[in-house]
Amino acid sequence: MSKSICVILLLFCFTGYTQIETKANYSLDVNNFYGTVLKHNPDISHLITGHPSGVIFSFQRKTYGEKEWQRLYNHPDYGFSFIYQDLDNEFLGEQFGVFIHYNFYFFNRLLMLRVGQGGSYATKPYDEDNNFRNIAYGSHLVSATYALLNFKKKNLISGLGLQAGLGIIHYSNGNIKAPNKSTNTLLLNAGLTYNLDQDEPEYIKKEKGLYKGGEPLSYGFVFRGGINESDVVGSGRLPFYTFSAFLDKRLNKKSAIQLGTELFFSKALERFIDFRAVGAFNDGTTGDEDSKRLGVFLGHELRIHRTSVLTQVGYYAYYPYDFEGQTYLRAGLQYYFTKNIFGAFTVRSHAAKAEAMEFSVGYRL
Repeated sequence: MSKSICVILLLFCFTGYTQIETKANYSLDVNNFYGTVLKHNPDISHLITGHPSGVIFSFQRKTYGEKEWQRLYNHPDYGFSFIYQDLDNEFLGEQFGVFIHYNFYFFNRLLMLRVGQGGSYATKPYDEDNNFRNIAYGSHLVSATYALLNFKKKNLISGLGLQAGLGIIHYSNGNIKAPNKSTNTLLLNAGLTYNLDQDEPEYIKKEKGLYKGGEPLSYGFVFRGGINESDVVGSGRLPFYTFSAFLDKRLNKKSAIQLGTELFFSKALERFIDFRAVGAFNDGTTGDEDSKRLGVFLGHELRIHRTSVLTQVGYYAYYPYDFEGQTYLRAGLQYYFTKNIFGAFTVRSHAAKAEAMEFSVGYRL
């Protein structure tokens, strides 16, 4: 299942890239980095013993404004990147990750914000016999996200340029397999850039009023599903299903806001309730508690061509059994196959604790 996550995510994003402009102009960059693992959870304190280091290789296609979405976002780059990271801890091991990323530019293209999403291979995941101290990753294959905020100066000498700045790398398997405390690495990076074609075309300027494009109130439906495991190691990976309905208001060509409700069914939570009922926990669990939850959420959608970045905050209005907290967050990518039909890959969490990776299909009227 973890392998499927990485393959589906890469195909999901690549589909969007193959439908844009045909004129090609490419660049490469390589960055070394050095940092520290953040203690976002006290349970991973024993895993923070050194300073992670590694290298980021990137290949991207430049845009110049032939498409409207390119002008909306100040001519971003998009491409693929590879990250090797040594976490400098005998239990965490190393990570080898593949990502799809966007580069966004500010301040006359001197400041670059890169956001990448993909999958990574952990060399030393949790093993109850050989590596029981690694409670950060319960599987070899994990979902991974990274971001860089770099000062960048291109074409200093014959296509060569420099960049340097701050970044963060996040690894988690979304609780598909326990344990899954995850890691976040805060880093400093510096490296070289190289433009493969130094004869660049002119950037097409953004016309006035380009952001305008609001739409009337609409509504839609989403089915989300996947498998996950409770925090009880070895309790088994079981399916979950979520049915959602929402109201949607397009504010302009970039942004939309949502208000919705959803019903959650979780087999892993059912098994967790049974486990608490038969164990000597004395927390009042009887085994008759309802595992279903009903949530309401408020969300934002940032459109980038056919792909969008989805963020939502929700509250369980019906919450018969206390599990991880009554407030939840959702974040991820959404892709529009047509004007009305979309798919999504998201992570639902409670603060820094992920509960599930969700694969979704939806229809917006």
